[in-house]
Amino acid sequence: MDNSQVRVGIIGVGNCARALIEGTAFYRAHPDVTAGLMFPLIGPYAAGSVEPVAAWDVDTEKVGKDLWSARAAGQNLHVGIPQDELLPVAADVEVLRAPTLDGAGNRYQERIGLAPEEPGQDRAEVVEQIRAAGVDVLLSYLPVGSQAASEWWAETALEAGVAFVNNIPAFIASEGPWRERFRAAGLPLIGDDIKSQLGATYVHRALVRAFADRGVALQRTYQLNVGGNMDFYNMLEQERLASKRRSKTSAVTDAYTGELSDDSVHIGPSDYVPFLGDTKKAFIRCEGLGFGGAPIELEVQLTVPDSPNSAGVVIDAARIAKLAMDRGDVAVDEWVSAWLFKAPPRAVAQESDLVAKDQLRRWIRDGSSRDGSSRDGLSREGSSGGA
Repeated sequence: MDNSQVRVGIIGVGNCARALIEGTAFYRAHPDVTAGLMFPLIGPYAAGSVEPVAAWDVDTEKVGKDLWSARAAGQNLHVGIPQDELLPVAADVEVLRAPTLDGAGNRYQERIGLAPEEPGQDRAEVVEQIRAAGVDVLLSYLPVGSQAASEWWAETALEAGVAFVNNIPAFIASEGPWRERFRAAGLPLIGDDIKSQLGATYVHRALVRAFADRGVALQRTYQLNVGGNMDFYNMLEQERLASKRRSKTSAVTDAYTGELSDDSVHIGPSDYVPFLGDTKKAFIRCEGLGFGGAPIELEVQLTVPDSPNSAGVVIDAARIAKLAMDRGDVAVDEWVSAWLFKAPPRAVAQESDLVAKDQLRRWIRDGSSRDGSSRDGLSREGSSGGA
């Protein structure tokens, strides 16, 4: 087994997984390119070091196919990465049937057919699949609203002895009992809910913190998001949105150090616009009072490729999880979660993004903890690229 790889198992082969797979292929073809990467090198792991070795889905158009073919199958859309510059990745990895649980809502099943469930499939069988593939890190790309399925896969990661990265707004990494169990097992638990590389949440957090930093009292704010991929279609089912709204709202309000009433904040997915495809548009508005009570209004429109915007985060989370296991130091998962995810553990949730990034960068560079001491006694000066 190649020790220079980060061997990942992918749960849900949707658009975000496609962007990660194609991005890995892109950076392998262009190893000197650092544009689009927050950390070009994490320990010994470059962006091209991520190696998908296992995958699971429920879509009849993906299950049974090789992962490279499945990434473009079903309802998946083109995500904007040039196809003529890619060499196939994971062409020998078969997409296996995942347990459905609550991972396929009503809207989701309007657009896809479920592959037949394997009779008698249980956790022990999936654990064996994970171990047989040599997975280091499980990456969860389940649809929004999949709390039970997320818990099932987190339990499976524990039994298989692998790291778990929860990319969706199901509360796992932010919950104390789960964190304690992963810590006791010496396994990284990272999440919850991707804070996209330059997404609406990151921009909104920067704006409300600027209001606070400059003494402007924020009175009201909203964030409206629209897109045309399956993630947005799934979120038309309002019953699956409670966790998403909570995650996005707390990510923004945690960044504002002043007082802000619940009825003065509206943040969340707004609608599905088919012709947008994998493009996401976010509309952000902040209203406040400046010097002498003079009103200040700020409006921003952000247009981004939705899936690559998430892949730029996951490619770091996977590599950091592997480096944490290499070092036997999983406590860094709090700082990874604070920098890269919307709903990290409460102990670090209100830290600024830049504080979290600084702690993470220090750890990547030399293994230092928050107080500057080395956790493993080894100097790794210069072992990573800049952020």
